[in-house]
Amino acid sequence: MNDHLYHILTSVVDLFLWGGELIGEENLPRQGPAVFIGNHSDATGPIAVACSLPMPIHPWAIAYMMDKDLAPAWLQADFTERQLHLKPPLSRWLAQALCQFVVPLFHSLGCIPVAAGEYQRMEETLRLSMDVLRRGEFVFIFPEDYRLPRDPVTRMQPFQHSFVRLAEEYYKETHQRLSFIPLAAHGAGYLRIGKPVVHDPLNPAGTERRRLKNTLEQTITRMYLELDARGKAAEAAELASAKR
Repeated sequence: MNDHLYHILTSVVDLFLWGGELIGEENLPRQGPAVFIGNHSDATGPIAVACSLPMPIHPWAIAYMMDKDLAPAWLQADFTERQLHLKPPLSRWLAQALCQFVVPLFHSLGCIPVAAGEYQRMEETLRLSMDVLRRGEFVFIFPEDYRLPRDPVTRMQPFQHSFVRLAEEYYKETHQRLSFIPLAAHGAGYLRIGKPVVHDPLNPAGTERRRLKNTLEQTITRMYLELDARGKAAEAAELASAKR
């Protein structure tokens, strides 16, 4: 998809589904490549990122959501039932209808399919991601481990560190260090961009994977909590104003 069509599409989504505020725009990279790391926050994270960032990005997406045959069941279980709390057959009918739009949209946005737990297909995810980075473009990753419980406050799940392999491969090929940019999305209508965290190839691989994983997870958690406080303050101010 060319940049003009990408911005038209995301502008339409922004108008109907997001319309939120971007904070920390000064931390955006002036040029690529780079990898954005963020919290999923159900549908909020993907929508906020696609609508708010001024450059095209290539998100990692669950492979099921890019397969027209597998997407309906996944969307029914994860969205129409878990998030919308609908019951069959309505949840199934809505999931099937949404897939007519969602699957082509994921392909049009240049999403990179991720098959969790499948080593060979994960290698394909890394290969496609490296193609994006070689072009000087941007990858977006939600590294939360969906198998683990969510934090009751942030609704985040602990991060995996497989995304660091991109930095290792990129350095091996180019001898340049890759930057990871933390993002925190909040349902109150905020997306915050943090300062980049740069891969250090001089550290042992295991040590560096843990460092990047922990640093990014802690940074995004902190930013989310700050946004949560900001949203509650704005809500309280609006309520107080309405009572006057």
